[in-house]
Amino acid sequence: MITLRRADERGHADHGWLDSHHTFSFAGYYDPKHMGYRALRVINEDRVAPGKGFGSHPHRDMEIISYVLAGALEHEDSMGTGSVIRPHDVQRMTAGTGVTHSEFNASRAEPVHFLQIWIRPERAGLSPSYEQKRFGPDEKRGRWRLIGSRDGRDGSITIHQDVDLFATLLGPGEALSYRPRPGRHTWLQVVRGRATVDPHALSAGDGVAAADEEVKVRADDEAELLLFDLA
Repeated sequence: MITLRRADERGHADHGWLDSHHTFSFAGYYDPKHMGYRALRVINEDRVAPGKGFGSHPHRDMEIISYVLAGALEHEDSMGTGSVIRPHDVQRMTAGTGVTHSEFNASRAEPVHFLQIWIRPERAGLSPSYEQKRFGPDEKRGRWRLIGSRDGRDGSITIHQDVDLFATLLGPGEALSYRPRPGRHTWLQVVRGRATVDPHALSAGDGVAAADEEVKVRADDEAELLLFDLA
């Protein structure tokens, strides 16, 4: 069964310096019908104004993944990590027993556009940790490139949950399919561009949930997509 989550149905918060769309309930946006999907708890699409950002704030017991689409995101945390995340970088922070961090637009001239993704960990009380890797366009072009997994295989980041996270870049007319193992669930997020999951035409920000079913996607123009394979 295919279920759609349209971009224009998402929660929205405009704070001036931050324009954020919430696929699932988050902060001041609450919808009991959209509290997450399996272990996937948050997909926020954020645009942060030049020189602005999130001051130091705490997290615990969550796997937090940042996926930058445009611009540069500067990260600092209480583990002593400091980095700048750019397009095609993927960052994973395990909040575990507790961590504080800040995120700022690294540019004073250009906005930063990114996805922040939260996944519930397999257990509480993990040791906080951080990981960042780059997956260039050639690695994602026309294929499902594994960028996150429980065991870190194929050079992916390690996510402390039974989930595989894939990314792809498709040109107009290019198609891919994904068949999960029996009993698994998938969430497909259109990051940019337009695509079709028959018979549904999708645009950037749209999401598709599928239970124990093959997902077939075709790009209608240049498209970037993320796919979560979930227990």
